[in-house]
Amino acid sequence: MKFIVSSTSLLKQLQAISGVLNSNNALPILDNFLFEIDKNQLKISASDLETTMTTVIGIESKDSGNIAVPAKLLLETLKTFADQPLTFSIDTKKYGIEIISDYGKYKLTGNNGDEFPKVPSIESASSLSLDAGVLASAINKTLFAAGNDELRPVMSGVLCQLSKEDIVFVATDAHKLVRYRRTDAKAQAASSFIIPKKPLNLLKNTLVSISGEVKIEYNKTNAFFSFENTNLICRLIDGKYPNYEAVIPKENPNKLTVDRVSFLNSIRRVSIFSNKTTHQVRLKIAGSELSVSAEDLDFANEASERLTCQYAGEDMEIGFNSKFLAEMLGNLNCENVNLEMSAPNRAGILLPTEKENPAEDILMLVMPVMLNS
Repeated sequence: MKFIVSSTSLLKQLQAISGVLNSNNALPILDNFLFEIDKNQLKISASDLETTMTTVIGIESKDSGNIAVPAKLLLETLKTFADQPLTFSIDTKKYGIEIISDYGKYKLTGNNGDEFPKVPSIESASSLSLDAGVLASAINKTLFAAGNDELRPVMSGVLCQLSKEDIVFVATDAHKLVRYRRTDAKAQAASSFIIPKKPLNLLKNTLVSISGEVKIEYNKTNAFFSFENTNLICRLIDGKYPNYEAVIPKENPNKLTVDRVSFLNSIRRVSIFSNKTTHQVRLKIAGSELSVSAEDLDFANEASERLTCQYAGEDMEIGFNSKFLAEMLGNLNCENVNLEMSAPNRAGILLPTEKENPAEDILMLVMPVMLNS
């Protein structure tokens, strides 16, 4: 079995799907890429059993067949080549692979491609199409807020709620929450599922260079994303997502409006002086002045800064974890941001003052930290 392929386009496709590979796999076959040759087309798959990514590339060949190729060895070899045609000769009985380049020959041993796990097929699936930019934006704005607690697996993914009016993405780790809604994307029927972090990270990295539509098919157990010449299928997280709407305070009479970048930079500087366990920053709001301060009593470190702001409400002091606040401000793209609060022991809500896109609605919630007065 023989085929000829461009070294750079092969490397590009392999790098796009190589994020699926784990460093320690239960099944040794998963340390390989599956190559499926069908005349002038090469289909490449990578899998960790939970998530499988496949991509298709054009080649020159008259043969058909499959082979599992050691992923790490192949990637490291391809990275060293300038763009040139490579000839792969495969011994289908002994699974020997010989690569011939302009420089010389390289031999490696592959595995039986039939041992590679089969990609699950999606039965009785519902489907919708989303603009790649919309999906990328939804993942970018929510993924950072998902949890890492293995005891609460539902919170380690992103909830996707589909309806005839809009699509909503929600992520929370019980300390912070993001709800991202798009009214320019709709589904034919109401449905919801929880997508794990890993496939979302893979999509996030791949969608950067994609324009056009992403087709999403889903049933109770799997979701299937297809775009351009790439497919990703992942197992969904089983379980019931917490009722996040109940956590969002409805009445927030104290409203602060401040320049997002100044506020973010102020928090980043001041938080250097905060306690390394709590990362607590104190916001003191009076009139049109916002004071941001932090202290670490163990080392007698402290810092404070003042910002001008617009504020409607009672004078207030509230504490937040600076890491959460900085992460949220960093993931918004607006000029000014609103911070809405009801009381020092209730969650604060961050909203962009101006919208980049009228169809986009984003709400971020952060739980306060008790202040030691």
